[in-house]
Amino acid sequence: MTVLTVIGARPQFVKASVVSRALAQASIPECIVHTGQHFDANMSDVFFDQLSIPRPDHLLDIHGGSHGAMTGRMLAAIEQVLLEQKPARMLVYGDTNSTLAGALAAAKLHIPVAHVEAGLRSFDRQMPEEINRILTDRLSDILFCPTDSAVANLKAEGVERDGAAVMQVGDVMQDAAMFFAQAATAPDGDLPDDGFILVTCHRAENTDRPARLAGIVSALNQLSRTRPVVLPLHPRTRQAMAAQGLSFDFPTIEPVGYLQMLWLLQRAGLVMTDSGGLQKEAFFFGKPCLTLRDTTEWVELIEAGANRLVAADADAIVTAAADMASVTVRDDGDLYGGGQASARIAEALAAA
Repeated sequence: MTVLTVIGARPQFVKASVVSRALAQASIPECIVHTGQHFDANMSDVFFDQLSIPRPDHLLDIHGGSHGAMTGRMLAAIEQVLLEQKPARMLVYGDTNSTLAGALAAAKLHIPVAHVEAGLRSFDRQMPEEINRILTDRLSDILFCPTDSAVANLKAEGVERDGAAVMQVGDVMQDAAMFFAQAATAPDGDLPDDGFILVTCHRAENTDRPARLAGIVSALNQLSRTRPVVLPLHPRTRQAMAAQGLSFDFPTIEPVGYLQMLWLLQRAGLVMTDSGGLQKEAFFFGKPCLTLRDTTEWVELIEAGANRLVAADADAIVTAAADMASVTVRDDGDLYGGGQASARIAEALAAA
């Protein structure tokens, strides 16, 4: 039984690194398709080098353009690969355009789809990721959920009534964080020793809305006067800031690889992000987190007090940063599966 895996964006490389290893250990053949959605070498190739992911069998080199144009080009290219490879199953991750294109191409060819990180909901359909994850879940027959809340979301939507198998397996990102923590490496540059604020900001809901981006930049500039801020600056954010005439009062660094991000997480005192994955990774390393969004898929982190939504209001961000300084984060409830998600996924696929 050959599994065809579609990946294309930065977080998916990390997830695939541990799941592909588990598939190999379970003697499940895998064919990897990289759509090219993330094409910058520091945001793509470095992951294959650092994480020992098998090199893609197919590199589609599709990136840029509108959501519809990108997804359509991916759909056509993935369909051709499926016709050539004739896999027994499609495996997709998360909520990107690559995810939706892979699921849709497979479903139209009657190839069953398994979705890793199924059932997550922000309940904000203004987010393209929300549309991608809802549609992918509806196209999948095996839904690997990272949390109990994800299972509850799918049950509320009636997914099981359609004959799909919904499984709570835990979060493969915790598998990766635990596996690679000892291999973490320092980024280039002169960095503070520890206790700094680690920031990432790249989502369109922030970068493409001038008022939101201005609020985030203002807050970070204020915070940088009393505490070091480390910000690997995403190309999209850099371009949006230049277009708006915004600038930081502190030096930023270039985007970092996964192992470098782990190094930063281990030493940070507080994380601020609009990334879904980094919210969880902060939790894995016991760091309080402020989420620069109006909603989050990881509601259990809000309920546990490890994460707080602050949107993009400068005053709210500055106030919350002070409040979270004294928060102690512990994984007392084993929220994300304890690092066994990949093995559970491989076991389920072998039995499917």
